[in-house]
Amino acid sequence: MVVAFTVMEPKSGRAAAYNPPNRFERLHVEPCEEDGADRPAVPTEFFVDSSRTILAKNDSPDVPFTFSVNPYRGCEHGCIYCYARASHEYLGFSAGIDFESKIMVKQDAPALLEAAFLNRNWQPQAVALSGNTDCYQPAERRLKMTRSCLEVFLKYRNPVYIITKSGLVTRDLDLLAGLAEKNLVEVSLSITTLDPDIARMMEPRAAAPSLRLETLGKLSAEGIPTNVNVAPLIPGLTDEELPAILREAASRGARSANYMLVRLPFAVEGLFVNWLERNLPLRAAKILNRLRDVRGGKLSESEFEKRVYGEGKFAESIRSMFEIFSRKHGLDEAVPPLATHHFRRPGARQLSMF
Repeated sequence: MVVAFTVMEPKSGRAAAYNPPNRFERLHVEPCEEDGADRPAVPTEFFVDSSRTILAKNDSPDVPFTFSVNPYRGCEHGCIYCYARASHEYLGFSAGIDFESKIMVKQDAPALLEAAFLNRNWQPQAVALSGNTDCYQPAERRLKMTRSCLEVFLKYRNPVYIITKSGLVTRDLDLLAGLAEKNLVEVSLSITTLDPDIARMMEPRAAAPSLRLETLGKLSAEGIPTNVNVAPLIPGLTDEELPAILREAASRGARSANYMLVRLPFAVEGLFVNWLERNLPLRAAKILNRLRDVRGGKLSESEFEKRVYGEGKFAESIRSMFEIFSRKHGLDEAVPPLATHHFRRPGARQLSMF
C-alpha cells in the first residue's frame, strides 16, 4: 500500500521539498499539516552505520576507479540532482528530505580501511574517497572520519583520489602534502556553476562557487595536484558556463578537467523536476527539453557511457566545447597515474635495494 505524498515548500537549507516513496517499501506515510500552518524545521540526524567493510567495488566501465570509500551515507549538502539520493532507499529512507537530513556515519571507517590494506589480497591501487556522497560534508568538521581515513592512506602509502565540493579539504593540507610528495593524491573540486544564486538553490549546504575556486588555488599553491570536475553539467541551465568554469579553474592551478551530464535515477527525476518548477519556473520547460534532447527523449538514462555524456547533436556540441576550452586552458594533457609502488605494510619486513 502506498499513501499519497504531499509536496510542500522546503525549509531553508533544504533543496528537496518532500519525501517521495521508497521504491522498496510498500507503505509510505506523510505527516498531515493544516493549510497555512508553519512547517517545522527539519533537523539533521546522525545514525551509526555498522557496515563491516569499507571498500565499495565498482565495475562500471565509465567510472575511472574500482574501489571507493564513503565515510558517510546521505549528504547534508543536499544537492537536488545528486544521483546518490537513490541509494538512500537501500537503507529504508527516502531519496528526498531524508537523504539530506538522515546521515549514516561509518565510525569504524578508518579501522576497516586499515584492515583492508593489511589483507594480503589487497593490490595497491588508487581508491576514490567519495564517489557517492561527499566525504567533506558539514559533519566532517566535527567527526573527522575523512581525516582519519587519510591518515591510513598515508600510513600505508596507498594512493587516493578525493572528490568534494567543500573548502574543508584544506584543513587536511598536512596529510595531503605528505601524500603528494610521493604522487599519492589528487583532489577534484566539483564545480557546477559560478552563479552563487543558482548554487544556493541547487546545492544549499555546499560551499559557494567562489570558495571552491579559492580552494583549488590553495591546494595548487601547496603542490597538491588538482582537477576540476564540471559535474553534473545541466543542459539548458549550466552548460553555457562550461568555458568560464574551465578558465577560472585553470587560473587557480587545476591540472586537468572532466565533465559529466546530470543523471536522474529513480526518485531523483521527480525531485529535480519539482525543484525546477518551484525555483526556475520560466526556464523549467527549456531545461527539461534539453535534457530529453541528450537522453533520447527521456529525462534519465542508465546505459553506460550514454548516462555520462548523453547522445545526439546537442550532447556532441557540449563535448566539442569541453574539448576546445580544455585545450585552450591547458587542461587536456594526460596526467600521470598516481603511484602504487610506494605501498607498504608497516611492521612487515621490507626489502630494500639501498
